Amino acid sequence: MEAVLEELRRLEPIFHTAEFGTTVADFDRRMAVDYWEVGASGRRYSREFILRTLEETPPVDAAAVGWTCCEFGLRQIGDGTYLLTYMLDQGGRVTRRLTVWRKMEDGWRILFHQGTVVTVGKTETISSGQGSP
Repeated sequence: MEAVLEELRRLEPIFHTAEFGTTVADFDRRMAVDYWEVGASGRRYSREFILRTLEETPPVDAAAVGWTCCEFGLRQIGDGTYLLTYMLDQGGRVTRRLTVWRKMEDGWRILFHQGTVVTVGKTETISSGQGSP
C-alpha cells in the first residue's frame, strides 16, 4: 500500500504536476471517460468542461508556484481502485482534497475529485469519540 501511496503522491495535485501531465492530451488520458469533480465552490464540473478550461487556461505547476501538499491518506476501495486524501496549501488558500484513482494497464486514471476549502484554524478533526470520523 505504501508503494501505491508514493506513486499517487507524485501525481497530485492533479493537473498541476509534470508527472500527471502537461498537455490536454495527457490530461485526457489520465481522466476516466465518466470523470467528474466537485470544486471547492461546491459546483459540479464535467470532464468536457475541465478539458476545455485546461486548453484555454493551462494550469500552473504546483511546485513552481510554491503550493504544498500534506496529510496524505490512502484507502483501497475496490480492485485496483483507491481513495487518496490530502491537504493542499495554495499560498494560504487551504483545501482538503479527495481523488479516486484506478490502476489501468496503461497507468493511473482519475475517476472523481473533490476539493473543500478549509476555514483558517479549522484543520483539526472533529470526532464523536465512536471510531474514525
